[in-house]
Amino acid sequence: MQRTFIYRNPSLLIFLCGLALFTLAVTVFSEAFGAGFISTSFVKTLGKTLCLCLVAIAMDLVWGYCGILSLGHFAFFGLGGYMIGMWLMYERTREIVAGAMAEATIPPTDAEIVAAIGNQIFGVVGASEFPVIWVFADSLAIQLALVVLVPGVLALVFGWLAFRSRVTGVYLSILTQAMTLALALYLFQNDSGLRGNNGLSGLQNIPGLDHLPQSVVSVWFLWASAVALGLGYLLATWLVSGKFGSVIRGIRDNENRVRFLGYSVEGYKLAVFTLTACMAGIAGALYYPQAGIINPAEISPIASIYLAVWVAIGGRGRIYGAVIGATFVSLVSSWFTGGQAPDIDLGFYTINWVDWWLIVLGLSFVLVTLFAPKGIGGLVDLWTQRRSPDRHGADLGPDPGALREQEALE
Repeated sequence: MQRTFIYRNPSLLIFLCGLALFTLAVTVFSEAFGAGFISTSFVKTLGKTLCLCLVAIAMDLVWGYCGILSLGHFAFFGLGGYMIGMWLMYERTREIVAGAMAEATIPPTDAEIVAAIGNQIFGVVGASEFPVIWVFADSLAIQLALVVLVPGVLALVFGWLAFRSRVTGVYLSILTQAMTLALALYLFQNDSGLRGNNGLSGLQNIPGLDHLPQSVVSVWFLWASAVALGLGYLLATWLVSGKFGSVIRGIRDNENRVRFLGYSVEGYKLAVFTLTACMAGIAGALYYPQAGIINPAEISPIASIYLAVWVAIGGRGRIYGAVIGATFVSLVSSWFTGGQAPDIDLGFYTINWVDWWLIVLGLSFVLVTLFAPKGIGGLVDLWTQRRSPDRHGADLGPDPGALREQEALE
């Protein structure tokens, strides 16, 4: 990696080092490998937070940099979770069924085992046969590929139809929200092939790792989430620091002008939309094994709205802002909704934070939008005092108004 890239993006090195130190610290203080100061449940919370940071980066790329307010990116997040969840649930059920049937006097055939697995998984919705979409559920490699392909293809098709029609602004946001709502309503049906409202459960039980306690598995997922987040941050920084980033920022600021300059606006928007959908799918595939369950409620339109709120609070148009926003809201939300925040007795009314947290979150979004449009990330700008060098009224280059690079670095 060239020094110029690191110099132009000092936040990259700071972030990667901070992420590595954070992961090491959690590992050292975890119940699995360290002193036990951090519980297994909180390690899972931190691992899930890292996954939310990755999907927030994807949202920041598509909204903060390209100007597309997508209210459907959490649908891609959920699809990634469903794809890996199918394999996890199939293999886990196969282990249980095969172990139980092995004690039979007559050894079961492969067809009987598959039939028993189907009855075990889909009996809750009154079915026993595997739907077509489960045809590759027994292959980890294919399901991992589908984690990226399914969200990517859906985003590619939807984006191509929307962008070629030059749908922009609030109309595009409504379309993405409608897509998410339609997907969620379909998944709520029992005949969707994904167990309807019951969703996929028991995902924290990793096949072949029954001999390991959850404390160890949770740390492993923390490491995987940290690696994915680090790579996602690196990719996003690389994209926005070059010509590609300049073009999508131009699309955000003045789409028609960029089109008149000869750039394929629709092509750039489609590339960003599809790439960020794949990133969201990967984040979801790492998130839900740590959560243990996924159901259609996870990808309802309100979840994508929350995602936009995280990015806005952190500071859109700043990759580190997306990370800050997702981390802040996720951990604060866990504190308020987990019953750790003490209730406030006003005498005539008791404020229960479990009920009031969403109101506080919505109010925070409004206040940030009105009074701090740069979000929490704006505080980082003030701290680093990022500003253009003072020219002292002189031309510093071969042409009037030019600025020599060596002068700019002083």
